[in-house]
Amino acid sequence: MFKSVDNQVDFIALEKEVLAFWNDIQAFKNLVALRSESPRWSFIDGPITANNPMGVHHGWGRTYKDLFHRFKAMQGFQTRYQNGFDCQGLWVEVNVEREMGFNSKREIEEFGLDRFVNLCKQQVLKYSAVQTEQSIRLGFWMDWNDPDMLRTLRDKMAEDPSEQITVEGPHGPVTGSVESIVGRLGMPELGGSYFTFSDDNNYTIWATLKSCHDRGWIFKGRDVMPWCVRCGTGLSQHEIVTEGYKEIAHPSIALRFPLRDRERESLLVWTTTPWTLTSNVAAAVGPDLDYVKVRQGDDVFYLSRGTLHILKGDYEVEAELKGQEMEGWVYDGPFDELPVQQEQGAPEAHRVILWDEVGEDEGTGIVHIAPGCGAEDFQLSKEHGLPVIAPLNGDGLFLDGFDWLSEMNVQKVTQPIFDNLTEKGLTYKIEDYTHRYPVCWRCGEELVFHLVDEWFINMGEQLDKPYEQVTEEEKLDNLRYQIMEVVKEDTAWHPSFGLERELDWLRNMHNWMISKKRYYGLALPIWECESCKHFEVIGSREELKERAVEGWDVFDGHTPHRPYIDAVKIECSECGAVIERIPDVGNPWLDAGVVAMSTLRYNTDKEYWSEWYPADLISESFPGQFRNWFYSLLALSTILERKSPFKNVFTYATLLAEDGQAMHKSWGNMIEFNQAADAMGVDVMRWVYCNHKPEKDLLFGFDTATEARRQFLIPLWNVYSFFVTYANLDGWTPTDGGDVQFSIMDRWILSRSLQTIDQVTHALETFEPDRAAKVIGNFLDDLSNWYLRRSRRRFWAKTGVNKASDADKHAAYTALYQALLTLTHVLAPFTPFVVETIYQNLVRSIDDEALESIHHRAWPEVDPAEVEEDLLREMKFVQMLVSMGHAARNKGNRKLRQPLSEVAFAVAGSEERAIVDRYDALIRDELNVKKVRLLDAATEAVEYQLKALPKQLGQKYG
Repeated sequence: MFKSVDNQVDFIALEKEVLAFWNDIQAFKNLVALRSESPRWSFIDGPITANNPMGVHHGWGRTYKDLFHRFKAMQGFQTRYQNGFDCQGLWVEVNVEREMGFNSKREIEEFGLDRFVNLCKQQVLKYSAVQTEQSIRLGFWMDWNDPDMLRTLRDKMAEDPSEQITVEGPHGPVTGSVESIVGRLGMPELGGSYFTFSDDNNYTIWATLKSCHDRGWIFKGRDVMPWCVRCGTGLSQHEIVTEGYKEIAHPSIALRFPLRDRERESLLVWTTTPWTLTSNVAAAVGPDLDYVKVRQGDDVFYLSRGTLHILKGDYEVEAELKGQEMEGWVYDGPFDELPVQQEQGAPEAHRVILWDEVGEDEGTGIVHIAPGCGAEDFQLSKEHGLPVIAPLNGDGLFLDGFDWLSEMNVQKVTQPIFDNLTEKGLTYKIEDYTHRYPVCWRCGEELVFHLVDEWFINMGEQLDKPYEQVTEEEKLDNLRYQIMEVVKEDTAWHPSFGLERELDWLRNMHNWMISKKRYYGLALPIWECESCKHFEVIGSREELKERAVEGWDVFDGHTPHRPYIDAVKIECSECGAVIERIPDVGNPWLDAGVVAMSTLRYNTDKEYWSEWYPADLISESFPGQFRNWFYSLLALSTILERKSPFKNVFTYATLLAEDGQAMHKSWGNMIEFNQAADAMGVDVMRWVYCNHKPEKDLLFGFDTATEARRQFLIPLWNVYSFFVTYANLDGWTPTDGGDVQFSIMDRWILSRSLQTIDQVTHALETFEPDRAAKVIGNFLDDLSNWYLRRSRRRFWAKTGVNKASDADKHAAYTALYQALLTLTHVLAPFTPFVVETIYQNLVRSIDDEALESIHHRAWPEVDPAEVEEDLLREMKFVQMLVSMGHAARNKGNRKLRQPLSEVAFAVAGSEERAIVDRYDALIRDELNVKKVRLLDAATEAVEYQLKALPKQLGQKYG
């Protein structure tokens, strides 16, 4: 007997019972043990940022990861099951600053870098514990750390990070200071998730940067970078391109640049960043654009023909000319009176230059050039020998030399500048202008552009020819093309458009800025000599210890973070001076990019690394990761091995609210993971995720979940409940003996089961979970709405009336039982909770020798000889005919309970007509008709009526 099943089910309570069951039997650990000698399947997890609880968007990606892990485990593979936490960088620092009420870097320094870095680590431990619990609730099987242990470490970091403690690792106790234990999380002696703040991760990056330096790819460059005044650091190109723009309304100004020796003639220039006018040195025009000389009263302006709409009032076009004819014109700048303008010789430099990038989409077709305030402007200064005036310090304050502007905040100078320009008679028009403007992806503040020294990895020259024409010799010193090589030759992208997106990024990306002027993160292993400007890149802790001449005693015993690492000094190998580490920390994408090496013990156990590298699969959301994680993985792996770190990359789009809007806490439409899990249930969430086409944005919400429950989980439970209820009434179990004489419907559903296994297997092996989900959904529909409905009377028949009836009922139970087992097996990776419940009742309750969990079972295999292809084809045809019949009834408003005399089908071909004859009784019964009639031609079923259209006839014939 099976345990009785209530047809009213609380899926959320069921999931919590299954979680407790898995924990009691140590289901995950037992699975790992069962597959310990199996072939390997390697997965590298893209680390989730440990700075907040999870949202439902995290659940989408983590469901895919768990899905593929469970599928491969059922196929008999062993895997490493290592989750990752992203731990360093602004995403953590900014949260700590907010909690502490810090508003500037100065406040952090006054608080103390050691205390600040400690708080950052504490926050990572806090949220990694939360996210671990949430991931477990999702059913995401990984080698998780005990969340309570993570919280204990957080508390001890707060009390005394130097305290000696002992924790239990997978191979025995591990002793060390609290700080050192935290720095070893994810390493073999402690197991569990990897943490990017770990010693292994940081030192592997050191080794990678050392390899870069040995090839001459590390350099210090002065450039104008996007700069966050609030965070006090620059942002790299891929940080800006990925998530760094918002639609913002700014006051724009059109103003005069008076042309010298031309009375009342001016260039008409436009900008949305008036603060940059203080540093103007040139004006750029498009050489091939059409420009006009326009008179308004006594004033004459020059602007491009395509921007005449910017003018206010009447005007007269007096002349036309090409931009190249304006080259070399000289003008008076808007702030020539400032001391810094005089010192830098800007008034003498003010002239019109040519620039192909000037357009007419906005402004006046004349671009003011301030090399100290824009990356493109800075490049133009190099090409044209222009002075560079940088107006701001790192806090966004105007520097000395800017007279009344000095010490003013860049965010508060707009109106004073407008007033000044108006007083000088230079203002033409001021109005608000909405445009896409870069903001800090972490704190949301608007960025400025700031001239600063940063450290870069040289990506290599962008050659003016297709990749296919790049020679091997040209690739040798060109990291860009080496990465393109491994992307094209060693990786498969799902969806396939990912390949071209990655290549497009690689073709056009700039050198990789790897430095951040911050506090908590990878300590860049660069020691720079102020005397001779030589710099050294240290590749390991051991090398640093050997080279150290001061400060090792301060650093020893600490993780490689500020401030302790800053104490270590070495001797310059060029001039012998004692030199210090640069104060910068690393771009956090270095942290995530090296995990294909660091998590696989690249520096310490190459044999282990080679067993698991490259990964068979990685998976993350594609909108940003082509420029971020995928790129950084590829770059660092190419540097070290010139090989792709993954064979397949599975990507998915963006999760949005049901109305298509982005989810934001401030908008009130954000759904937290816990909220969804407690209200929807995670099996429902997982089914919604998996049933969706991954390359399309997913509109997610409570209505979506309700519909998924109604359409899938409840029908599944109803079939299961029906089977158990009637099997118990009849005392049927799968162990009942005797030959089974399957009916045609039984044979069909068993073949459909095998067909479903084959189709789901193929879909998952080709990374198409949505297609697999739809195959399963169609099978459940066939099982519930065709097989079970057509077979229901067989289960209702009284037992013991005659042998034929009992044999038929036994066959029906056997077929339905096997179909249910097939369904639970192929569903196991998708909705692991409900299928575990069904498995425990249908299998474990009657077979103590069965494996403890359905997730320990082998993936079902199919013998093609057992699939009745002809029967499947015939039944599909019959279902189509029946569907047409039901549609005709509905159109004619004839309810199914009303018997009809006949149904007529126009069927072409003798084979199809024979199918109708064989299934005549089934079709009649299904459609409640007395007769099925076949038509010789479709025209026999069509009546034509001609109806005059008086209006049209009247127009034609009068």
